[in-house]
Amino acid sequence: MSGKEILVDTNIFLYLLKGNNTLENILQGKNIYVSFITELELIGFKNITAKEEKQIAALLGECLQVSMNDTIKEKYVELRKNYNLKLADAVIAATAIASNIPLITSDKQFSTVKELRLITYEI
Repeated sequence: MSGKEILVDTNIFLYLLKGNNTLENILQGKNIYVSFITELELIGFKNITAKEEKQIAALLGECLQVSMNDTIKEKYVELRKNYNLKLADAVIAATAIASNIPLITSDKQFSTVKELRLITYEI
């Protein structure tokens, strides 16, 4: 890894979709990774409009998707047993840890995961 990699949590994508310029600047020049579960969360929103669907597709198209694999599964099980994380959050954290990529998020729950290289974004 070159140090330019970053895994983006679902809430960061939501801020980007709302036009957050500060985040755009932070992510500029980075290799942006996304967990498959983040993609599912984004495209699965209830009452999503066609315009929003296109925006999400365009944003995800600029990212490198990390699919589930055995290493992520093992880390997921470990995290679920050791921390009080929701399923999707545990998958995202496991993806970051297994891929050795820092996670950017505004979700304070991730700060409990000691193995995680965390970039906390506050609005």
